[in-house]
Amino acid sequence: MTGLKRTTHKTLMLFSGRAHPELAREVARLLGVELTPTTAYNFANGEIYVRFEESVRGSDAFVIQSHPAPINEWIMEQLIMVDALKRASAKRITVVTPFYGYARQDKKHRGREPISARLMADLLKTAGAHRLMAVDIHTAQVQGFFDGPVDHLLALPILASYIESRVDTSQVTVVAPDSGRVRVAEQWADRLGGCPLAFIHKTRDINAPNQVVANRVVGDVEGRICVVVDDMIDTGGTVVKAADALLAAGAADVMVAATHGVLSDPAVDRLKNAPIREIVVTDTLPIPPERRFDNLTVLSIAPLIARAIREVFEDGSVTSLFGGAS
Repeated sequence: MTGLKRTTHKTLMLFSGRAHPELAREVARLLGVELTPTTAYNFANGEIYVRFEESVRGSDAFVIQSHPAPINEWIMEQLIMVDALKRASAKRITVVTPFYGYARQDKKHRGREPISARLMADLLKTAGAHRLMAVDIHTAQVQGFFDGPVDHLLALPILASYIESRVDTSQVTVVAPDSGRVRVAEQWADRLGGCPLAFIHKTRDINAPNQVVANRVVGDVEGRICVVVDDMIDTGGTVVKAADALLAAGAADVMVAATHGVLSDPAVDRLKNAPIREIVVTDTLPIPPERRFDNLTVLSIAPLIARAIREVFEDGSVTSLFGGAS
């Protein structure tokens, strides 16, 4: 009896949902591949239909979908895409979420609350995802919610390189917008040559989301260029009040650097009228022309995602992209 010879040939296939196609196209260009043709539309009642126009059997599939508003629709679309790939016999499915929805709900602050970040991870796993890739998840513990490998990509090198090109870092103080972001601010300070740190002590009304009650600057910021660093800007209230507090404490100037430009209303009006020299974000989320303003700078995250996808596909090291051991 003659045995069959089998050859192993890996095929990278890239799939994009409809939430942020511009980013997916740029990632595809950098990888030198084409996005797999996909039919996707909504039925009259809002249900989503997805079908891939090419065979995906045996492929190493990467599904790119960020989670902007309307966030629930785009999460559902990604889940349906993953399910379709699983049922079409893709060999490995990696979910790429430049912005991971519901990451802020990572713990219970009070009784009878959900841990929605965990639910998200469970849904992706149940749909058929083998691996998760995300950029600057709100808290690192969310990585432990997914039962499988997680590649946590950091936008800090991209943002910090831009800041270094714009200011004299010897004049910079890195500012965490709250005590929970001090660790991230420390990483920024190390990257910018060991510059001083400060943070904003703020209180929130737990019954009023997106509202900061009070700010107090902890640290010496007098005469310094303050760079406020955060993972996201949603309604803009936090960074605007931080800027006001820093200038009242004697700061010479304020800049803001954040990975995700959520920019929910009334963020644009707040930010364009705020006493902030420049607000720097990446394009993990789509920012349409009507939400852009003079002091907003948007940097491309596509090179980072493309390099990470290449490392995963070639069984390389994603950690090495950030100076870690391979």
